[in-house]
Amino acid sequence: MNDFLKQWGEAAYTTTGFFWMALWAFILGYIISSMIQIFVTEKRMQKAMGEKEGKSMLLGTFFGFISSSCSFAALAGTKSIFKKGASFSSSIAYLLASTNLVIELGIIISIFLGWQFVVGEYVGGILLIIICWILIRIINPKKLIEKARKNLESEEDDAMDDSKDWKKQIKKEDSWARVAKKYKMEWQMVWKDVTVGFTIAGIVAAFVPDSFFQTLFINSGQGNTDFTFLEILEHIVVGPVAAFLTFIGSMGNIPLAALLFGKGVSFAGVMAFIFSDLVVFPVLRINAKYYGWKMSLFILFLLFTALIGTSLALHYSFDLLSILPDPSQVKIQDKEHFKIDYTFFLNIAFLAISAYLIYLGFYKKKDVEHSMSEMAPKSQLLETILKYAAFICYVWLAGGLIIKFIIQ
Repeated sequence: MNDFLKQWGEAAYTTTGFFWMALWAFILGYIISSMIQIFVTEKRMQKAMGEKEGKSMLLGTFFGFISSSCSFAALAGTKSIFKKGASFSSSIAYLLASTNLVIELGIIISIFLGWQFVVGEYVGGILLIIICWILIRIINPKKLIEKARKNLESEEDDAMDDSKDWKKQIKKEDSWARVAKKYKMEWQMVWKDVTVGFTIAGIVAAFVPDSFFQTLFINSGQGNTDFTFLEILEHIVVGPVAAFLTFIGSMGNIPLAALLFGKGVSFAGVMAFIFSDLVVFPVLRINAKYYGWKMSLFILFLLFTALIGTSLALHYSFDLLSILPDPSQVKIQDKEHFKIDYTFFLNIAFLAISAYLIYLGFYKKKDVEHSMSEMAPKSQLLETILKYAAFICYVWLAGGLIIKFIIQ
């Protein structure tokens, strides 16, 4: 019983710690998404990203690079630019870049896994974009893209008129009140998924033994670096399965990826695990809300296929260059999630910005309420199940933290 209570406390602490680590990235991503939806008009977006495909792909990648590493925020941003007129290819480029090419993700990877994984993350992110672009060119799903755009047309457009000067509008408090309302709606859409996903991650980290993951990945184990092609392929395919079981987004997955690599999972398998934050059920579900289930499944096919090709290419190219990382160099230690460091100050700064947006949202509520609408169609059954699951998670987390800091 005491062991269970101790693990319960650790699970709750891990969940809140991981969320604290990623909080500022969540806030930044949703603010960027909200600003895109309010200040970037359709004509401007079409002019920037909807004309020449090569240019639009580069811009999509660049916009993703300067965005958030949070996959939930990336989904909202992708929907925003796609709705504003960006091509499907450039929208996918934005999605992949905003979850794989961002600076803060590279910093976390370097801390937990080393420079080889940082190189793999950035080179792999570009490969993912290229492979998806090639697949889209070959398959050419015009009808699917048109239907996805029609699904988004049901949303009211909160953006300014094209005739208005955004430089003047961005200085007005009313415009930022509209951003605040959109920011609130972004959180309303995914708070349940985030709560359940982070809680599951904490539970798995505390209760599931390392041997479980070693069983998932064939022939893995400390000291083993000699894998056959089929074993590497199995690691790559199972990587997304492990990510599904421990899903907390691209930032929070990194400590768990280091755990897997330290236990002997192949470089390709760990890279597949890191890349697979966009091929899990919460992401599939949100994409289905935005574009419909057919397009959501097509995006899943694109990303999973690109993930397999990229992970294989990285593993064998690194092996050819003799720069495959050594699992013995990765040492996972208990991490202080709430220490005073750059994460603490970033969180405080972005919480202050959130407080101001919340103030604007309530203060200007009557002025902007008429323009706000639900973001996407929802399954009421799934929403109800997730809502109660999230409430159960909060009770679990509260109980665990009380056990850890008060009872024990």
